[in-house]
This record gives sequence, structure tokens and C-alpha cells, in this order.
Amino acid sequence: MTDVRAVIFDVDGVLIDSYNAHFESWQRLAAENGLTMSEAEFARDFGRTSREIIADLWPSAAESEARVAEMDDRKEALYREIIEADFPAMAGAVELIDALDAAGFLLGVGSSGPPENVALTLARLNRQDRFGSVVTGADVTAGKPNPEVFLTAAGRLGVSPACCAVIEDAAAGITAANAAGMQSIGLVSRGRRREALSAAHRIVDRLDELSAASIAELIG
Repeated sequence: MTDVRAVIFDVDGVLIDSYNAHFESWQRLAAENGLTMSEAEFARDFGRTSREIIADLWPSAAESEARVAEMDDRKEALYREIIEADFPAMAGAVELIDALDAAGFLLGVGSSGPPENVALTLARLNRQDRFGSVVTGADVTAGKPNPEVFLTAAGRLGVSPACCAVIEDAAAGITAANAAGMQSIGLVSRGRRREALSAAHRIVDRLDELSAASIAELIG
């Protein structure tokens, strides 16, 4: 593997400010099925897989795996409709991607989300060509905090984990990055608490606090 440095981005809460869009898609799904979801319930479960949330929050509606899968697919389709109409890019995301690319970093994505969601986000950012590796929930057997998603992304880039930094907004993602032997950067996004990111090697409130030079220094 090459010694070139790489940065692997999570998607939700890192490249896209998706909190409101996800909440709205859950509310639309609930309304279609005569169910309810409060913002407190959404905030509590934010970051879990949709199928886990459906099964736990609405057991009466989730009478079979097939029904859970159907509701999950509908929820994600509603989410894509929302961000297609009004795409909330994370402030500073495009600028950081461009700066890292110009500095010679290899770039990857390591997301637990569906491939359709990730593809739409990269397309709306108009930066698909900057990413040499895109790994989604469909590419791995174990989700975060298991490090598989980040190790797979690094492997596809041909970069040693020790030469990688990961930008994440969730505690499970920070745990996964650390377990992969990578430098972890916690981003305090909407709906997340700084304390939950305490295991990160660095914590920032905004992406514009990061630069190619500072990430290179963190990797060493």
C-alpha cells in the first residue's frame, strides 16, 4: 500500500446537513401509516438503521421482515425526494474536499447509508470524481462501530489505515475509525453532542476549522 495520505468522509452530518430532512421523511412515513414520531424519539434514535427504528418504535406495524423492508425503502425514498428538492450541503464541505484534493490527498466515503442516498449527495455536491472509494451500507456485513466500512474504503484506495483520517459526526463512527487504526476527527453536527465525540483525536464545530495542513499534521 502507498504512503499517500487519505481522508474518509462519513456522509450524514458531515457532507450533508441531513437532520431536518431525515426527521421530515420519518414524519411523512408515519403519517402515511397512521403512526407518529416525535422529535424526541427521532433525536434519541438518530444514527441507528431505519429498520431497527421501525421495528422498535412501531412493532404493531412491523409485523414481518418484508413489511419492515418495505417501510424502510419508502422512508429512504421520501428522504431523497426532500433533499432533491432542497439540498442542505454541510457548510465548508465542498471547500474542504477541493483543498484536500489539491493537496494530493486520496478521498473516500465510508457511510452506513443506502447507496442511493450517498450517490445523490455526491451528485448534488458535484464532487463525485474526487472520491476514489465509495463504501456504503450495501458493501459491508457489519455496521459501525465495526471498522469494516473504513477498512474497506482504505483498501480500495490502496492506503494503509495509519495514513488515513476519518471525519465523523457520530460516536459509533469515531469508535469504528479508532478501531481501524485511523485518526478520527469528530464534527459536532445538528442533533449531536460534543461529549459523545470525546474519543475522537480532534473535535471541531465546523468543517472550515480543518485544512489539508492540519489533517496532514494529525496523521503524521
